[in-house]
Amino acid sequence: MDLSGYVEHTLLRADATVADVERHCREAAGGELFGVCVSPVYVGRARQWLDGTGVRVVTVAGFPLGASASAAKAEEARVAVLDGADEVDMVAAIGLALSEEWAAVERDIRAVRDATRGRVLKVILETGYFSEARIRRAAEVAVGAGADFVKTSTGFGPRGASVADVVLLRDVVAGRAQVKASGGIRTAAFARDLIAAGAARIGTSNGVALARGDV
Repeated sequence: MDLSGYVEHTLLRADATVADVERHCREAAGGELFGVCVSPVYVGRARQWLDGTGVRVVTVAGFPLGASASAAKAEEARVAVLDGADEVDMVAAIGLALSEEWAAVERDIRAVRDATRGRVLKVILETGYFSEARIRRAAEVAVGAGADFVKTSTGFGPRGASVADVVLLRDVVAGRAQVKASGGIRTAAFARDLIAAGAARIGTSNGVALARGDV
C-alpha cells in the first residue's frame, strides 16, 4: 500500500523554527505526501513554499487543549483560511464534553464550521479522555455540526490513536464524515492497520520515513 496519499506530515512543536517548518514542507513535497499540518503562525509561509506542489496545507484551531472561547477558535480558523489553509483541525471543547454539555460542544464546532466554509474541517475529539459511549456521542455531535472528519487525538493528550478508536469512529460516522488517526503513529505497519480499520488520513510527525516504509 502506498501511504503517501494518506499522510499529513505534522510539525506542531512549540519550538519549531521557520527553518524547521520550511524543511518540513519541502520534505512533504519531495515525498509527494498528501499534506503538511503546521501551526497557524506558519500557514502563509507554508502556502508559499508548497505553491504548485499539490501538497495540502493543514493547520489547527484551539490547539491543543480545546479550551479557547468559541469566537477565538472561529477567528483563528478564519485567519488561517485567509492565509491559505486548505484544512483546519479544531480541538473540541473537551471539558464541556466531559460535563455532557453537548449543546455547547455543538455550538463550538458550528462556530468554526461557519468560519471555514469551503474548506475541510476536522474535529479532534481527544479520545483518550473518553469512554466508548462518550466517544460515540462526541462523534455524533461533531458530524451533526458539520465536521468533514472526526479525528482521534492531538498527540498532546493522554494517548494517541488506536485501531479500536478508528473502528468505533468509522462505525459512528457511517459515511457521513471521514476519520483521521493521529498521535503515536510511528511505523508504516501501524499506519496500514489504522487505514484498514477505516482511517482516511494519517497524521504523523514521521511522515516521510513512514510513507517510504523506512520505519
